[in-house]
Amino acid sequence: MTVLVTGGRGHVARAVVDGLLTAGQQVRVASRSPEQAVVPAGVETVRVDLADPQTLPAALDGVTKVFLYADAQGIDGFIKAAEAAGSPHIVLLSTSSLTRENAENNPIAQMHVAVESRLQASALPWTFLRPGTFATNTLQWAPAIRATGTVKAPYPQAHASAIHETDIADIAVRAFTEPGHQGQAYLLSGPESVTQQEQIECLSEATGRPIRLEEVSPEEYRATLSRWGGDNFIDQLLEYLAMWDGKPMPVCPAYTELTGKKGRTYAQWAVDHAADFRPVG
Repeated sequence: MTVLVTGGRGHVARAVVDGLLTAGQQVRVASRSPEQAVVPAGVETVRVDLADPQTLPAALDGVTKVFLYADAQGIDGFIKAAEAAGSPHIVLLSTSSLTRENAENNPIAQMHVAVESRLQASALPWTFLRPGTFATNTLQWAPAIRATGTVKAPYPQAHASAIHETDIADIAVRAFTEPGHQGQAYLLSGPESVTQQEQIECLSEATGRPIRLEEVSPEEYRATLSRWGGDNFIDQLLEYLAMWDGKPMPVCPAYTELTGKKGRTYAQWAVDHAADFRPVG
């Protein structure tokens, strides 16, 4: 039996693939550009574009479980194809933002609400993973750190309980390989709340080189974020930073409850990704 992992080029998907292989599962990786996906030896790759339903039947053939990235535009076609393929168990990478106040005004939250609601109304068994801030979001700092050793950002004391992608993958693998997870939704976070300044200090320690955080205005920061997303993404990020400026973010206990272990800290994430922040050559 095969697990289909969509979004195969993403950090979380790659961690899920590694975890499934360690658990002895057969894995098929799906991507819009499978030729660009870096996968372990022996792992099958297949082209999947949720906007093109014709790519789905072959990808779902023989599949009993799917790790799915949320895409509201393609979810109806995916559900139809998955039901026709035998209704595999879906583990959806969702977001904790849909559980917060004013989620109805958050376009990112509403996109995930649309996907969750359609899966709940379908014949497919599902599990929802709802992480908050991804530690990988700070990869946006990598080009500046590599080039100058300085990050320009507002709100240096803004907190995040950022989660390591491998922690998300750990819960996904458990949902696939253990009973009792169907119909469950898990709020996930990292094990501690750390400020942007503390994140920079972790990266400095991990890379072995000084890194400085230079505070700039939110509007100055906005101009540097265009390559990472549209206006909605940038608006939500700036709103988030302002909300948690000087205010520790709550930590979710689900990872420890499900695994019996403490989640990986941001300092550990910085060590694991140190090479991304070091100058090339």
